[in-house]
Parts: sequence; C-alpha cells; structure tokens
Amino acid sequence: MSLQTLWLGLLGLLLAGYFVLGGYDYGVQMLHPLLRADPDAERERRTGQNAALEAMAPFFLGNEVWLVAFAGVLFGAFPHLEGTLLSGLYPLVVAILVGLVVGNAAVQLRGRADSARGRRCWDVLIVFGGALPALCWGLVVGLLLHGVPRRVDGSFHLGAGDVFSPFVLACGVTTALLFAAHGAAFVALRSAPRLAATARRLGAGLVRATGAVGLLPLLLTLFGAGAAMTNRVTSAVVAALFAAALTGAWWFLTQGHHVRAFAATSCATLLPVLLVGAGHYPYLLISSAGAGLTVGQSVTDSATLRILSAFGVAVIPTILAYQVWSWWAFRGRTGRRHPSYF
Repeated sequence: MSLQTLWLGLLGLLLAGYFVLGGYDYGVQMLHPLLRADPDAERERRTGQNAALEAMAPFFLGNEVWLVAFAGVLFGAFPHLEGTLLSGLYPLVVAILVGLVVGNAAVQLRGRADSARGRRCWDVLIVFGGALPALCWGLVVGLLLHGVPRRVDGSFHLGAGDVFSPFVLACGVTTALLFAAHGAAFVALRSAPRLAATARRLGAGLVRATGAVGLLPLLLTLFGAGAAMTNRVTSAVVAALFAAALTGAWWFLTQGHHVRAFAATSCATLLPVLLVGAGHYPYLLISSAGAGLTVGQSVTDSATLRILSAFGVAVIPTILAYQVWSWWAFRGRTGRRHPSYF
C-alpha cells in the first residue's frame, strides 16, 4: 500500500471520526430543549443545569480534536486539495466555524445565567450552534457528491443555485436529521432512565425522518441524477449499508437497546464520508464542468509524506488513546450525583 493511499485513508478516518463524535455534540445541542424529564426539569430549575447537555459534557471540546487533526492532514498531506476546497467552500466553512464558536460559548455560558429568561436566550444560541454546522456539513457532502463547477485553473466559485439545488439541500437536511438522531441515541445511552426513554422515542422518530428525507439523495446518487459517481457498485454497497444502519438504529431504539442503537447511528453517521471517498476514488474532487482532481494531483511529494508519517505515528495513536481513555473514565449514565461540567 502506497503512502498516498495510507494518508488518504487517514484523512477519511479523521473526518469520519469527527462526524461520529462531533455529530452527537451537534445532535444534543439541537435537541436539548426537547430532552427533559420531570426530575431533571426540577433539577434544572434549581441549578440551571440541563441533563442532556451534562450527558455530553465530559467529551464536548475533546471531540473537536478530530476536526483539528483532519485540518492538519488536509493542509500537510493534500495541499492542492486544501487550496481548491477551502477557497471554493469558503462561505460554508465560515458558517461551520461561526456555529462552532457560538455553540461552544453558549453551552458553557448557559449554566451561568441567573434567570430562566437568560437560559432561554442561551438555549436558542445552543440550538443554532448545533443546527448550522450540521446543515452545512451536509451541504458540503452534497456538493462533493454532486460535483463543483471547477474552472480551468482549478478554482471554483459556488453560486446560490449550486448550494440550494434540490439534491444538495436534501443532503443537508438529511445530515442534520441524522446528527439529531445520533445525539438522541447518545443521550439515551448516557442518561438516567426517564430521560433515556424520552430520548429513545425522539430518536426513533428522527431516524424515520432521516430515512424519508435521505431516500431522495440516495436514489438520485444510485441512478446518477444527483451525483455522477465514479464507482457505481461501491456507491450502491455504501448506500445499502447506510439504509441498513438506519433500519438497525430504528429497531434498536424502539426495543430499548441503547448501546446497539448508538453503534448503528455511529455507522450511519460515518458512511457519508465513505460514500464520498470510495464512490469517487481516485478523484477527491469531482467537477460538474470539466476534469476533477485526483489523489495524485492533490497529494504532496513523497519526501514530505515520509516526514509527516513520522509525526503521524506519534500523534494518531495519542488521539485514539485519549478518546478511549475519556470514554472509559466517564463511562456509565449521568444522574443526580453526577458532577456538573458547565
């Protein structure tokens, strides 16, 4: 296996990891006003804490390490892709960053509000900070699947018609619903029984909504109407796995199998990344107006990859070890005696 392939796999792994771990952060943020149970509501009235937010609190900022690592690999190993992609997707990238900053600040400041009105204001910003990045990541996936209007010099500029086409919008809404369902499954896994039951019912409905909305882009992708996939068979397999993961998530949620439900939503959340990477390989960027950008054209030289590999051998296992340790250290459900992090 070549260094190019290894670094491409690492790039996909880091983005998929962020979709799984950052995805439930977005989902919990979007849903936390709806995820209340009677005892937790009383606790929130007295302390200003929200039980759904407390469920994700120990992992909240740590999950963004995956996004930072993804950006580092993109800058270092695929500079030609980075230069084309970030400049062309600049409005969506800015929107994602705005959502991250607003959401992070609101989550941490909500518990310091002195009144119910103040907490409601922060609630609005928390939901906004979760929904905006979730929707924009879905739009990015839709654009990468469909192709961008790449010019002769390699650059591209997105117009309103490109971003708000039916296929790209359907991808955006599907991803936002999927992240919300993933967040509900996470709360069901981590919270006290009463709140877990509320999250389980909400998650099952969101999984059905994800499947209903996602059916359009999936069918358009398979028939080549919404996305001109390079590898049709691979795309069909990934699409089938996505449908199976959603079906499994719905079944496990309705049956109360929280661990299995969270595993199923995690699989569904990472599969869009695999669909983009494996479905378009060897292209990393498909053009709707001409030639695309291949792996060989995107990657840096072999000498630089070898130097980066030395850092990757040390950094990536550290990230994985930290993630495993944090989940082990904060395993189990939250409850009344659980310490407050916000």
